[in-house]
Amino acid sequence: MSCAGAAAVRSLWRLRTGALRPLPAYGRGISVRFYSSGMTLDTINWAAVDRIIRVDHAGEYGANRIYAGQMAVLGRTSVGPVIQKMWDQEKDHLKKFNELMVAFRVRPTILMPFWNVVGFALGAGTALLGKEGAMACTVAVEESIAHHYNNQIRTLMEEDPEKYEELLQVIRKFRDEELEHHDIGLEHDAQLAPAYAVLKSIIQAGCRVAIYLSERF
Repeated sequence: MSCAGAAAVRSLWRLRTGALRPLPAYGRGISVRFYSSGMTLDTINWAAVDRIIRVDHAGEYGANRIYAGQMAVLGRTSVGPVIQKMWDQEKDHLKKFNELMVAFRVRPTILMPFWNVVGFALGAGTALLGKEGAMACTVAVEESIAHHYNNQIRTLMEEDPEKYEELLQVIRKFRDEELEHHDIGLEHDAQLAPAYAVLKSIIQAGCRVAIYLSERF
C-alpha cells in the first residue's frame, strides 16, 4: 500500500471511537431484548429512532445493490471473492435493519425503488473502470457511511447512552465493519482508479444527498 494509502487508513482509524462489546444472541429476539432493556416505543425519542432506522436501512439496501452491481461485472475475476465477502456482511446489516424496522414500526423510505436502480448502476459503472474503480467506490461510500454512523452514535449518546445501549452496539459494530471495507478498498489499489479524487468526491456528494433524502422521505 502506498504512503498516501497508509495515511488514509490511519486517519480513518481515528473514526473508531469507543470499545465494542459483544451483542448477546446477535440477530435473534431483537424486539424482546430491546424492550426488556427499557428501549420501548413509549420511552424512546421515537422521531430520532425512526429517522435513524429508516436512513440506515436505506443505506444498507443501497450498499447491497452497489456490491450486486460490482459482482455482476467482477464476480468471476480475482477480486470477486473479496467483493463477495464484503457483500455478505452488508446482507447481514440489511437483515438486522429489516428486523429493527418491524420492531419499532418504521416505514422504509419511499425512495427504495430509486436506490435499487442507482445503487446497482453505481456498482456496475465503477466496476467497469476495473478493480481499482470498484474499490474507489467502496472507499468513498464506506467512508461516508462511517461518518454518518458516528454522527448517529453521538446523537444517541447525548440523548441517553444507557437507554440506547443495544442500538448503539449495533451501529458501532456496523460502523467498524464499514471501516474494514474502506481499508480493504485502499489495500486493493482504490487510489489507482482513474481520476480517483474526483470520482471519490462525486460519489460522496451523492451519498450526502441520499442520506438527506432517505432520512426525510
